[in-house]
Amino acid sequence: MEAKAQAHLKYARISPRKVKIVCDLLRGKDVKTATAILMQTPKSASELMLKLLKSAAANAENNHEMDPERLYVSAAYATPGPIIKRIMPRAQGRAYRINKRTSHITIEVKEKA
Repeated sequence: MEAKAQAHLKYARISPRKVKIVCDLLRGKDVKTATAILMQTPKSASELMLKLLKSAAANAENNHEMDPERLYVSAAYATPGPIIKRIMPRAQGRAYRINKRTSHITIEVKEKA
């Protein structure tokens, strides 16, 4: 079985739909390229993903004795977390529901053979 290192971010206050766009940019790229992509991407999720990518790379280097030069992003995905429900008052005594979505984000890195 191939060794992998992971980093998780749970309960991030951003919609998983927005995070998945950034995840698609990273999958399969080496860590240096993925870092460069995240630093130049003007999405709100890219800041969270950059911190998570650095954490996954550090986990690989320190906990699994992997070579940091040979790391690549093997998996990056976001799953929905709990939805925080709020109400917005509307006309004539009505109330509309506002869903504030959260995400669980995971990045896995592996070593190239």
